[in-house]
Amino acid sequence: MDFRDAVSSMNNKKIRYLLCGFALSASVAMAQDGTPTPDSTSAAQSRQVILIIGDGMDEQQITIARNYLKGAAGKLQLDQLPVRSSMQILTTEDQPDGKSVYVADSANTATSMATGVITSRGRISTSPGNNEDLTTLVELASAHGLRTGIVTTASITDATPAAFATHVNLRLCENPDAMIDISYRGIPLGNCSDDLKANGGKGSIAEQLADSSLDVMLGGGAKHFLPNAEGTTESVISLARHNGFQVVTTAAELAAASPYKRLLGLFAPSTLPVRLQGENGREAEEPKRSWLNHIHPYLGSVTQPEPMSCEPNPAFAAVPDLQQMTEAALRHLSHNNDAGFFLMVESASIDKQSHERKPCGSIGEVQQLEETLTSALAFAETHPRTLILVTADHSQAAQLIPYVSLFDAFPIPTSTPGMVARVITPEGSHMSINYATSNFMMEEHTGASVPLFSNSEGLDLVGPFVQQPQIFEIVRDYLGL
Repeated sequence: MDFRDAVSSMNNKKIRYLLCGFALSASVAMAQDGTPTPDSTSAAQSRQVILIIGDGMDEQQITIARNYLKGAAGKLQLDQLPVRSSMQILTTEDQPDGKSVYVADSANTATSMATGVITSRGRISTSPGNNEDLTTLVELASAHGLRTGIVTTASITDATPAAFATHVNLRLCENPDAMIDISYRGIPLGNCSDDLKANGGKGSIAEQLADSSLDVMLGGGAKHFLPNAEGTTESVISLARHNGFQVVTTAAELAAASPYKRLLGLFAPSTLPVRLQGENGREAEEPKRSWLNHIHPYLGSVTQPEPMSCEPNPAFAAVPDLQQMTEAALRHLSHNNDAGFFLMVESASIDKQSHERKPCGSIGEVQQLEETLTSALAFAETHPRTLILVTADHSQAAQLIPYVSLFDAFPIPTSTPGMVARVITPEGSHMSINYATSNFMMEEHTGASVPLFSNSEGLDLVGPFVQQPQIFEIVRDYLGL
């Protein structure tokens, strides 16, 4: 059976889940003590991959989070994984055989991991220049009978999750109303006219997700499922229901979701609220220079921003956290399943909070990733043929700098050329976190390599230095695709 035939065979998921339910009911009926044991055989036979992506989670972000969450001498769950590698990020100009670009975005980096192909910034699993669709891990896994899922704290239509299951030439084309003449305050940003269904394309990201082979989709992005699907009077969320998805919008509904139906969880209009924030919503601030310092940088004085504490974000309690969503996805994907699965999990706002110069927000999202990793490792204990990979898609702007500069010993004022947040840590010290990539409304990505971690299943698979497209190859080969 070739790839197209295999994909076609996946279209009717309802039948698949009804058969699973019948088999499970029969198995449970034979259990005399009522113990829920039907997954024991599948746990021994199946192979599964859990790919956890900390968006923008480079070594700076990990170090900042470690200092805050565990103390400078402490260790994160990440630090205790047996495999630690370095991963190079690769990007190209938007033309076939284009020159290298040394700083990436989440769209092209997720595409590298999802398809094994290097593409240009902004593209969602399409090739540079000629806009050809690239086969993704989700499509391959589904075609081979494996279940698939994506979990994210962003909108499920955002760049990273979208790249694993959809194809458009621009990441901004998230719903049917955002396909043509996309602009921001009158500034044109591009369009996806070639991807319109009327032009032979597959439609917006939301429409493609509703039509996809995915078994589980959990995150934000409800607003992108409200417009009508192209050329119809049916909303995208109705299309998803028509295609067999049960839709849940609260933590309680998620916990009660049926394992026999495909699962779509939309818990916020867009990105989910973050766990931590700076006190009173503070973010990094520009040091204040005296008028004399404006005349000459060696004169006058520079006053650093006041230190801040991190505090809980009240809005966070209204949504399921990343660990809850991941555990729900693992239950759903492994339920009565002897074929295995592929699951991508993203802690998205490590990156998004860094763009906004909010270190407390990024720290809280690394903490969410840590908790999710703990659940993934617990799952692997009972499902031993589970490969766990943890990495980032690219590096980010946050930079740990001295709280007291070495140059303060000289009788001249010194300060960062960017914006700085001075965070009070639980162990009673201070961290200065600098953002200096842009004078625009938000920071930019940077071009460094990022870490790659794995559990013991990756000991013979992950080398000491990996290029990002190799993630696709590692997952494909481990799952036998």
